[in-house]
Amino acid sequence: MNSKNWILLKELVKTDFKLRYQGSMMGHLWSILKPLMLFSVMYVVFIQFLGFGRDMPHFAVALLLGMVIWNFFAETTSMGLTSIVGRGDLLRKLSFPKEIIVLSVAVSAFINFLINLLVVLFFCILNHVEVSKYAVIAPLYIIPLFAFSLGIAFILATMFVYFRDIAPVWEVVMQAGMYATPIIYSLSMINNQTVKAIMMLNPLATIIQDLRHLLIYSGNQTVGDFINTKWIIAIPYVLPFVVLFVGYIIFKKHADRFAEII
Repeated sequence: MNSKNWILLKELVKTDFKLRYQGSMMGHLWSILKPLMLFSVMYVVFIQFLGFGRDMPHFAVALLLGMVIWNFFAETTSMGLTSIVGRGDLLRKLSFPKEIIVLSVAVSAFINFLINLLVVLFFCILNHVEVSKYAVIAPLYIIPLFAFSLGIAFILATMFVYFRDIAPVWEVVMQAGMYATPIIYSLSMINNQTVKAIMMLNPLATIIQDLRHLLIYSGNQTVGDFINTKWIIAIPYVLPFVVLFVGYIIFKKHADRFAEII
């Protein structure tokens, strides 16, 4: 990427971040308040009323961490879906690599994600969470998370140019995906080992559980607890990069036609 494209990426990220909560009284504080408000609702309903996660130490913090990770994925993919169509005027005026638009959405969501991680860190300290010595490798899990989210965003952005109905379909998929991912409940609540193994092939589930294991409580189960075959264990770690590669190829194949279709 040359210097002009870097400047364009930087300006798109800045513009997106400025417009995110433009006109609201709280401004960018909503980047912190929004997940906290959602967490509060989840905490009251699923932990206090339904008793989810009572067998797991610091499950409230684990819930918050899972929600922050899921929200990054949701924000990147949902905003990525409409990013190309939303920048149609820019596509018609300038000649530049179209993937910069989708990448800018992912980077903007990632900045928001880092801010929310600071909130998680604050609650870890507040709850006297004993962080594992292996927590230093936790940032490595952010790489497949970013790759998976960006890859899906590339695919959705391409599909939305041709099929606008993909937006409501993706909303339903996200709702189903959230409940199929161990965010609001612990894996210990599921007795069927086969179901657990299938769930953990989802890269998001693996990333969430691995980070909970490293940062919050070492008793949080990971994919290696249900699957003994090494090549199967590797699937949720390799899949994000396969999705990114395939998503980028699909996007590049259609990118030249975006301006005339929009």
